[in-house]
Amino acid sequence: MAIIANTLIALTGLLHVGFLVLEMFLWTGPRGRAVFRMTPEQAETTLVLAANQGLYNGFLAAGLFWSLIQSEPSFAFELKVFFLVCVIVAAIYGAWSVKPRILLIQGGPAIAALVFLLLAF
Repeated sequence: MAIIANTLIALTGLLHVGFLVLEMFLWTGPRGRAVFRMTPEQAETTLVLAANQGLYNGFLAAGLFWSLIQSEPSFAFELKVFFLVCVIVAAIYGAWSVKPRILLIQGGPAIAALVFLLLAF
């Protein structure tokens, strides 16, 4: 169970690195506009907000990766739970405020990781 949980935590972290890249560096390009279905004008208008959002996704990824390399088991567990819950809360808010699919894309791996983490505990 722990191996599955850690694999899902790593996947969640990688997804958030991807969100960081998309929101901070690709936002106004063809890929960013296609993913978020924006016109060039909409992308340009929201560029600063998207970069800020991307930075927060980077912090979530950093915390998840930190939890995987933390050598003290009980602290690693606490970090994993904390950052997974942060991702899940962000996904719930995104699903409520933007579109429901965000809960599946952003929250799905984090929810699965949290379930396996708690089963392994």
